[in-house]
Amino acid sequence: MDMRPLGTSGIKIAPLAFGGNVFGWTADEAMSFRLLDAFVDAGFNLIDTADVYSRWAPGNQGGESEAIIGKWLAQSGKRDKVIVVTKFGLEMGPGKKGLSPVYMKEAVEASLRRLGVDCIDVYLGHRDDPETPLADTLGGFARLIEQGKIRVAGCSNFSAARLKEALDIGKKQGLPRLDVLQPLYNLIERDAFEGDLHALCVREKIGVIGFYALANGFLSGKYRTKADMAGHTRGARVEKYMNDRGFRIVGALDAVAARHRAKPAQVALAWLVGRPGLTAPIASATNLDQLKELTAAVNLTLDTDDLATLDKASA
Repeated sequence: MDMRPLGTSGIKIAPLAFGGNVFGWTADEAMSFRLLDAFVDAGFNLIDTADVYSRWAPGNQGGESEAIIGKWLAQSGKRDKVIVVTKFGLEMGPGKKGLSPVYMKEAVEASLRRLGVDCIDVYLGHRDDPETPLADTLGGFARLIEQGKIRVAGCSNFSAARLKEALDIGKKQGLPRLDVLQPLYNLIERDAFEGDLHALCVREKIGVIGFYALANGFLSGKYRTKADMAGHTRGARVEKYMNDRGFRIVGALDAVAARHRAKPAQVALAWLVGRPGLTAPIASATNLDQLKELTAAVNLTLDTDDLATLDKASA
């Protein structure tokens, strides 16, 4: 397995990360355990989650994904084989949100308890919090690192300007560097990362793990008409992609997949795996067949004609 440095953190990861948002939602505990075992046994090592997963599901309150991962870590004995990334900052209840150091202290303790670990490998602010000064957030991360409760600090959904500001403050005040960024990035949603944010991450050697790699499953090609959305948990989330550009991209994925005897989802992931400046995309699976299909994407190499086809379609 090609292990890649996650920025300057000293951590190395495989070129595909597992998205734990499905645990306790579209994958029950037993299936989640099987997926995690298969993923790690195949040589991959980064598991991404968040305290808020999966608060949106009926009957859930948040923390379900972390709790399942924690049970699996305890039962599998594979803690030393995985890098656990979790996030905080999205609302977990009245007054429980944001990136203030006071709430960070509360949130990290809850995540440590659910995960059943002494230290979180990578801890990310889930969304920018303009009400909390960046120096305060970085100071909170500093205390957690000093206490041995987290190894690496980072952020998700930050703009280039805010990430640069955080890096500048860290350098000036001797506070932790945000070493990892988690942006929205896939073949159909390129603007959030490409441009200034990508250039900053390359220049500063920031580790980047992009989420929604398959655009809620749209880039798998299984949503061709609005009728295809029926009966799928994420069906309503893909309607925004069902336009001329979206179907043009799916058509390009079909064409490239046919050339390689691959699946559209594998091509979409292979495109991300080969992108300069991206350490690894995050993808989710809800059964072992899906997982096997997704992990095979790291062995698919796209040539210049393939890339030109995909770039033309997604321009």
